[in-house]
Amino acid sequence: MANVTVIGGQWGDEGKGKIVDWLASRAQVVVRFQGGHNAGHTLVVGEQTYKLSLLPSGIVRGTLSVIGNGVVLDPWALRTEVEKLSGQGVSISPETLQIADTCPLILPFHRDLDALREDASGQGKIGTTRRGIGPAYEDKVGRRAIRVCDLAHLGELGPQLDRLCAHHDALRAGFGEPPIDRERLQRELGEIADFVLQFARPVWITLNAARSRGDRILFEGAQGVLLDVDHGTYPFVTSSNTIAGTAAGGTGLGPNAVGFVLGIVKAYTTRVGAGPFPTELDDEVGQRLGERGHEFGTVTGRKRRCGWFDAVLVRQSCAVAGVTGIALTKIDVLDGLEEIRICTGYRLRGQMLDHLPAHAADQAAVEPVYEVMKGWQESSAGARSWAQLPAQAIKYIRRIEELIHCPVALVSTSPEREDTILVRDPFAN
Repeated sequence: MANVTVIGGQWGDEGKGKIVDWLASRAQVVVRFQGGHNAGHTLVVGEQTYKLSLLPSGIVRGTLSVIGNGVVLDPWALRTEVEKLSGQGVSISPETLQIADTCPLILPFHRDLDALREDASGQGKIGTTRRGIGPAYEDKVGRRAIRVCDLAHLGELGPQLDRLCAHHDALRAGFGEPPIDRERLQRELGEIADFVLQFARPVWITLNAARSRGDRILFEGAQGVLLDVDHGTYPFVTSSNTIAGTAAGGTGLGPNAVGFVLGIVKAYTTRVGAGPFPTELDDEVGQRLGERGHEFGTVTGRKRRCGWFDAVLVRQSCAVAGVTGIALTKIDVLDGLEEIRICTGYRLRGQMLDHLPAHAADQAAVEPVYEVMKGWQESSAGARSWAQLPAQAIKYIRRIEELIHCPVALVSTSPEREDTILVRDPFAN
């Protein structure tokens, strides 16, 4: 039986949390492998709604949940999230949660720098979540990060703090900010250390042992392929690689462990923050999609921009991320529309394109070329089989498959856990 890697096929917010939660009932381990608490995964279980940012979605089911080394970890955000879920009746202990001891930490001055840069960027703003994700990744590759394992050696932090302060104090001075208060930082790290260290493990050992036993491992990505730092709409991207291949490097398992790659894709398109969006709708239809889809960011609360399904972008995402099959979500949001449009290509200064160009100016200038399909008036909400879907909705799904060159494996028809149509079992491939 295969492992499964779940990634977003658009700009994030595709409904990964529900799909991971649904698949987690059949997995023994769920692993986060990149990003940080800029992720936002919402799970609806009966009358209860759970909002996760750092914790893998399997934690709600009690499935062993692992935060891999590719994640940047804010220890205070972790504690807040654990306390919130515990208040909702979710039991979290070292038996259900493990954190890679090599995870880099997001520290208070990372959040400061994130906000200072964004505020000073003028028209160059990229719409970060201001949570310190980018600066923490910068320190990781700059070899000056403080990691989870360092929390057990706080008395030996001197050389690392020298490197950190040499870098950040100069940046802070440029913004008119005082240098890092080293004593305060060490005190704050000392106060949070025991909480984090109870979960710290060499998780590559845990994961390799699980694989040797034949356990099913579910890799949970954050954000989406179009926010990938290499393959996304640069510079309006996140600071990590969001493609499926990152599951190997971000966990300590080899590339042959990635298994079935399930790309989560909305039946329309949304985006939070700045950046190009060829099919964006600034009309009544866009307003309707946002209202019916409850399109507000889980993390930021920002209203999401909405538009028609962009088959060009999803086809590109499936290609660069090696997607095996997609899970199509929020099909019910399209119920009642007289007609539905699908972007099948772009026109750029008179030239036809079948992909999104690399430069931001060209991305902003492309004009979508649409194919128009008849909508459906019947409800698809809550459908759990093909027979319960409107015939025209099935035609829409089949056309998407043709255009993106990738089959549909799952269809989600509401936020509820069980309102899911299984077309192809990812764990059986």
